[in-house]
Amino acid sequence: MGSGRLARGRAGSWEPGHALLAVPLALIVLVTVVDILAPPEVHLGPFLAAAPAITASFAGPRTTGFVGAVAVLAQPVVAIVRTSLTDLNHSFQLTALILISVFVTFFAHLREQHEKQLTQLRSVARAAQEVVLRPLPPRIGPLRVGCVYLAAEAEAQIGGDLFAAARTARGTRIIIGDVRGKGLEAVGDAALVLGAFRATAHQETDLPTLVTYLEGTVTSDLDDPAAAGSGRADHSEGFITAAVLDVPDDAPALHLVNCGHPPPLLLRDGQVTSLDVSHPAPPLGLTQFVDSSFAAETFAFEPGDTVLLYTDGVIEARDASGAFYPLSDRVTAWSGAGPADLLRRLRDDLLAHTPEGCLGDDAAMVAITRMPRG
Repeated sequence: MGSGRLARGRAGSWEPGHALLAVPLALIVLVTVVDILAPPEVHLGPFLAAAPAITASFAGPRTTGFVGAVAVLAQPVVAIVRTSLTDLNHSFQLTALILISVFVTFFAHLREQHEKQLTQLRSVARAAQEVVLRPLPPRIGPLRVGCVYLAAEAEAQIGGDLFAAARTARGTRIIIGDVRGKGLEAVGDAALVLGAFRATAHQETDLPTLVTYLEGTVTSDLDDPAAAGSGRADHSEGFITAAVLDVPDDAPALHLVNCGHPPPLLLRDGQVTSLDVSHPAPPLGLTQFVDSSFAAETFAFEPGDTVLLYTDGVIEARDASGAFYPLSDRVTAWSGAGPADLLRRLRDDLLAHTPEGCLGDDAAMVAITRMPRG
């Protein structure tokens, strides 16, 4: 995943080729020749300023400065051939061309510096997210697992979608969540929750106690005085939706605490069932505003069943007409596929659903299949 992103980054930082550079140079030659051959009352010298301006749109300051220098040298050639180098009209044209070339070269320098800073920010942000969001192993106890993460390519913005798994003595615990907001702040909040989950999920505590601990971690971070300078207007702006599952090894069931997250989908015999809890909890970080306790609800999860966890970036993806992605309908068609194959098909179909394969928000999916006892 990291190498693919690095390759894209390198491809985006190309230098202008000879074909593109030929355009402003050809323009200089054309304007120079036509200006020399034009009647005395026609002056085409001002058009030479277009050459460095065009170059600045695709090249760096060095190339822009070079083209500007060629344009400046072309102006005296025209002046000498037509009249003289000291002609007042040509002198003003030459002065204006020098000033314009200097300005566009300077702006090309500023744009290059901005692009470098943006590239560095993207690199740091993506590296931070890759460290936080570790891929899940394909096999965890009696479960086959698949995961996929799709970043919304919007400048340097990255999101706070998260998932993780932990083994206990009796089963497997899995979390999927979505931090409100984007950027490094969202990655920091995701790292906070994932760290708390990884540190506690393997312990022999019940699921509501685990979620209570996660809630306490998020709330204590929001109450930290240092968070006042993080840019949030108030505590209610920071929260995390999450679904936390406990899948025992020796029972055909799963236990679920849903904290404001989209409900998981159960795939069984070509049918898709939404695992809606009867008493959903508020998102992590908002229990101080809502009087609610965490309660786990149990659903059947038999050998051969698959559970699909996802973030709202999947179901809120829109096509060109504004229609949302029909996740349940798509999953039904591929309900017999294994976790990795299911997610591969969903990923390709989701990108095909959106215009030019661009998502409006980050999207994460985790598929879990219980293996038959053997």
